[in-house]
Amino acid sequence: MQEKLVRDRIPEIIRKRGEVPRVRVAKEHEVDYLIRLKIVEEAQELLHSSSEEEIADVLEALEALLEHRGIDWSTVEATRARKKDERGGFEKRFVLEMDE
Repeated sequence: MQEKLVRDRIPEIIRKRGEVPRVRVAKEHEVDYLIRLKIVEEAQELLHSSSEEEIADVLEALEALLEHRGIDWSTVEATRARKKDERGGFEKRFVLEMDE
């Protein structure tokens, strides 16, 4: 059986379609991991789509992780800015060739 974290209203949406969702509430010790899996899932979907909705899904999952960990966006933004200052951004579009 496969499981994944879903948005809060998904069980309700499934019920409205006349189906019975099989859901459980994640245990505290697994929430962080499940959110990180969701981020990977959403990032994979973004990889295969240019949809703004996929970008929004990645952001929603990231926001959930920050909230779960008690981290605010300003902390992440400060880290992002520091790394950009130290290593640069992606404006120059460099592609590094790597041996396999």
